[in-house]
Order: sequence, then C-alpha cells, then structure tokens
Amino acid sequence: MTTTHEVLVVGGGPVGLLTAAELALAGVDVAVLERRTEPDRTIKAGSVVATAVHAMDRRGLLERGLEVQQRFLAGLLRPTTGRGPRFAGHLAGIPLRLDLMDLPDAGHGPVPMLLAIPQHELEAILLDHATALGVPIHRGLTTTDVVESASGVTVATDRGEWTASWVVGADGGRSVVRRAVGVGFPGTDPEITGRQALVDLADADGLEFGWQHGPHGVWCVGPQPGRILTVEFDGPPADRDAPVTAEELEKSLQHVSGTQVRVTAVHSATRWTDNTRQVDAYRHGRVLLAGDAAHVHPPFGGQGLGLGLSDAMNLGWKLAAVVRGQDPESLLDTYDAERRPAAAAVLDLTRAQVALMRPDPKTIALRRFVGDALATRPGATAAARLLAGPEVHAPIAQPGDDPLVGRLAPETVLDDGRRLAEVARDGRWTRVVTAEGPASDERTTVVRGPRAMLVRPDGVCAARR
Repeated sequence: MTTTHEVLVVGGGPVGLLTAAELALAGVDVAVLERRTEPDRTIKAGSVVATAVHAMDRRGLLERGLEVQQRFLAGLLRPTTGRGPRFAGHLAGIPLRLDLMDLPDAGHGPVPMLLAIPQHELEAILLDHATALGVPIHRGLTTTDVVESASGVTVATDRGEWTASWVVGADGGRSVVRRAVGVGFPGTDPEITGRQALVDLADADGLEFGWQHGPHGVWCVGPQPGRILTVEFDGPPADRDAPVTAEELEKSLQHVSGTQVRVTAVHSATRWTDNTRQVDAYRHGRVLLAGDAAHVHPPFGGQGLGLGLSDAMNLGWKLAAVVRGQDPESLLDTYDAERRPAAAAVLDLTRAQVALMRPDPKTIALRRFVGDALATRPGATAAARLLAGPEVHAPIAQPGDDPLVGRLAPETVLDDGRRLAEVARDGRWTRVVTAEGPASDERTTVVRGPRAMLVRPDGVCAARR
C-alpha cells in the first residue's frame, strides 16, 4: 500500500517538526516520517540562538519557551564561593563575562538573544505546535531509500512506500535522504571525542565548576546539576553508537582533569566529534535538505539547532508557495543561496573553537591572548554577538534598496498596541504602512512612522520604501 501527500518530511526532530508546521500553516498536505518510536530525550543542546528565538516569537511559541527557561534556570548550579562576575556562555571554553557585554536589542523588542531551553523541551513545544496544525507524525518508520521522478518522490520505509510531490530530508547528520539522492557532503573529518552526560557523581569535590582546560583536554561541570562534558584530542570514538558507560565517563574525566571521581548513575549521555561538513546543494530536484542533514559541526552553544530551525523558517513558506502554484520552482533555489552562508559562518566558528581548545603549548599561548581580549568590553560584546548566531542576511537587496532589505524586520508596535510578531503568527506576508499609506488587497498593518515595508512569512524584510 502506498500513502500519498503533497510533502513528506523525513525526520521528526525539532527541524522536521518546524518545517512541517510551516507547511501546514500555509495549507499544505504534509506528513512526518520518524524512525524513533518516542521523542528523543537524550541530553543535547541546552539553548537556542537569537534567530531561532525570533522564529518562536513569530509563531506564538516564545511564551511557553520562556516558561521552560525560567524553570530550567531556577535549577542551575552556581559557583559557591566568592562574589566574582557573572558569566554568560563561553568561547572555546573561555568564560564570557556578562557585565562586559554591550548588547542593545537591535530593534527586536522583548525577544532575548538566547533562550536557555533543553532540546527535548523545545522538541515537545514544536511537536504540540505541529500536531495542533493537523500534521500527522508517523513514528517507528525507518526510511531505506528515496527515489525521484519528474513528477514526484517515492520514500521507501520498512513498513511500506510513501509518495509525495516533494520531500524534505531533516533526518540528521547521517541522513538516508541525502545519501539516497547522491548529494555530496564535503568537509573535515573528526579528530576529537566529546562526551556529554547527566550523571550522579561521588567523590567529585576536586572537580571545579564551569569550563576548565588541562594538559589532556577540556572539561565542564554544570550548570545543570549532574551535567559533565569532556573533550579529548586523541581521535574520534571507535563506536559513536555504543552506550556511554559510567566507567567510560570516569576514565575520560580522570584523563582530562586529573581527578578521580565515581559515576554512580548515568541518566543520559552522548558522544560527539568535530566532524564538520556542509552539503554541495540544499536542493536536489524535488528533494530538499535541512538541519543536520545539510550541515554538521561540533555542538557548541545550540548553534546547530538554531541553524536548523532557521532553515525550516526559510524553506517552509517557499516550498508552500511552490506547492500551491503561487511561485515557480526556481524560488526554491534561493533557499540554498540564503542558508548556505549562515551555515558556513557557524562551521568556521566551531572549527575555530575546537582549534582554541587544543592542549599543545602553541595553542595554550594563543588561548591566553584570546582570553585577555575576551576580558574587555569590545571583546566580550563581539563574542556574544557571534555566539548569538549568524544574522539573517538574505541576498535579495537591489542597488538603491534600504539597508534593512534582506534582514529580519525590526520589531514594530502597531497602532492597536500589538507587536509585528504577534500579527505575523498566521505565516502570511505582511505589509506594514504608515497611517497615511495606501490601502491594499494584501493583509495591511498600520503603524506610525515615515516608512512602509513588506515582510516575508519568515520575518525577513523583502522591501522598504
């Protein structure tokens, strides 16, 4: 039996769920195929960057995210000694001082530059969002092949075939979709082994809170109770998929920190590497790639999760417009043009961080100079802006256009007191005009001000006059 939809999204993680939700919001018949039988609760990212936070705001999801953040932050550990400065994130394991950061909101109102939220909690929010929009989530389906034709795509699974006019591969770094259609995935091979876990520790008094560098690697304790992270520079793991044991974590901690501890329980654990790659093409005929299926890198600061969610916002409205016959298929080529530079910037940033973490004498000396720079207001501010994720910069501006074209539209308060993001939650284009501006058949929002602008469904300013 073959099941047919207009679009199939392979992969039911955060990126796949948001992509499907964006399509459903635009009236597209879309379904999600997911290998796992239950949502993934493995410890992964603990935050999302600014562009993803803006996306949540535009779809009415930020309030719930902020509630999760409040609960999450209330349970975090704090250093127990001294009254030193507060830290907000790190660059290559070098803590960044919050009091040195000069971060205006850049016109985006109450939206924070970072949202502290565990990835599985964000996935739960997106799952509820997609389900509320009527997206069917089919779990326990392993995709085995993807075959394109001139008119559609067939997805083979271990439980039958599915067909669609279009397929989005959001099935992770080892994407079956990407491999099936033959899209290249060039980059640099892994050289390190990272481990992250939530554990119960005994005899851990010698492990200092926060990020630390040692002669054999890097480690971090906290800020979640029981969270530990290690980075070793002796090659990638022999088996990334084998369960991470208490003994393995004890050995890794002792190797990098020189402190012997006992791990009495492992609640969640994962391995990762510095494997860093980006696809040759985000589109292959009727197949599009998003999230880790399109780009992978070391998991620092929720950068990869933020990239993937921004992929979903960029792709969703474009694919919907093509499916509904409102725009030609060539619109989908702009997805690659707009998202590739953002991913390339994050790949470079994470490569640089791994390089700065190395324990050799030359890197130690370099890290000392970088640390001194980050301890200044300009340095801390610049680092914070980098870690907030790449700015949206769609290359759509023409000579003479306003500098805002191609960037996220600034937050605007309307005459009725609502914010622009609140008006845009239906996923449609928005024309923002002054009180004296012309009427339009398009949805028109009235504000006070000297200019008018056209805002895309993903929040990007498409025109300003």
